Amino acid sequence: MKEKGRKNIATNRKARHNYSIIDVYEAGIALVGTEVKSLREGKASLVDAFATVDDGEVWLRGLHIPEYTAGTWTNHSPRRTRKLLLHKREIEHLVGKTREGNQTLVPLSMYFADGKVKVELALARGKQDYDKRQDLAKRDAEREVTRELGRRIKGMR
Repeated sequence: MKEKGRKNIATNRKARHNYSIIDVYEAGIALVGTEVKSLREGKASLVDAFATVDDGEVWLRGLHIPEYTAGTWTNHSPRRTRKLLLHKREIEHLVGKTREGNQTLVPLSMYFADGKVKVELALARGKQDYDKRQDLAKRDAEREVTRELGRRIKGMR
């Protein structure tokens, strides 16, 4: 998903496996200078990250941005809670959906868009083990169908 002016920093590869994605939002993120410099080096991990809504604000927790190597005593804390920047209407919508139950906010990816750091945030529902197995079986079946079609086109069968 490479768009013009978009440079990926980190992706949460397990998110689409563990959650079924309902809706996707793009959010800005409030960072300090050394965090941006560390992100420009391509260092970040979304593995344990999740978002919460507290007092009408959305917070990203568990995001790991390592300390900037050339930083001084002004360096940031690697796992600090960071504020996500969304419109008020989007926040109110997210509050309603997460309070409804069984839905959570999961970051899918982090990227630079025209020089600004953005987070792709998903409203998601957790998958059960049988859902995951079903998705894997469906993907394998589709792969086998395309493989068979490729063979028939090439005249191998």
